Amino acid sequence: MSDTCWAVLPAAGIGSRMGGDLPKQYIEIAGATIFEHSLRALLGCRQISAVAVALHPQDDYAARLDVLADPRVQTVIGGAQRSDSVRAALAVLAQRGSPDDWVLVHDAARPCLQLQDCARLIKQVIDAGTGGILAEPIVDTVKQAGADGMVAATLDRNTLWRAQTPQMFRLGELRSALDDATAQGQGVTDEASAMEMAGYPVQLVPGSPRNLKVTVAPDLQLATWYLQAQAGSGQA
Repeated sequence: MSDTCWAVLPAAGIGSRMGGDLPKQYIEIAGATIFEHSLRALLGCRQISAVAVALHPQDDYAARLDVLADPRVQTVIGGAQRSDSVRAALAVLAQRGSPDDWVLVHDAARPCLQLQDCARLIKQVIDAGTGGILAEPIVDTVKQAGADGMVAATLDRNTLWRAQTPQMFRLGELRSALDDATAQGQGVTDEASAMEMAGYPVQLVPGSPRNLKVTVAPDLQLATWYLQAQAGSGQA
């Protein structure tokens, strides 16, 4: 079986929860845009042969970024939903690779991915031959709400994890799972959901709390702090 790795960075969203006119992936923190930090994190993984970046068709920002000139980067037009952008990027990679190759899908809004976490995911997935995702065990007490806004139940946090990215699966299997989910009208918020619906096992690979997704304005300060700390320590 193949151990070749590719990557996908869906970056066609508009980041509406952040507010403002600038798509959140192009907000600058710690000396670069969020998008650049996220893409460079993938390019820092030597096992990744190339990264397919899905962009909005009216994106006026990406072309100004030098990182897209990297020979390992290929751009593609994304879609209205994250899954549409991932499918478009996978179609491009399928022309270059094999269905048995591995592909890592990473959020453009996760700029603090560390090299050692990406490398750990790749090693554990390839060693096991089973797709997996970076994830973080939940340490808070978690309440389930009822329709009336009252607490309906307290969930067992020992069984709960926060899904992160990258999420890594066989290229052919992920394409098929996403195509099936789309055909069935099933909305999926991450690649693991599509793989689960298709009946594939998904392993949880412990990640870092630093690998946060920048979603709302307060996340910017924390992400900036993490990136500055990484730069100061010489970590990727």
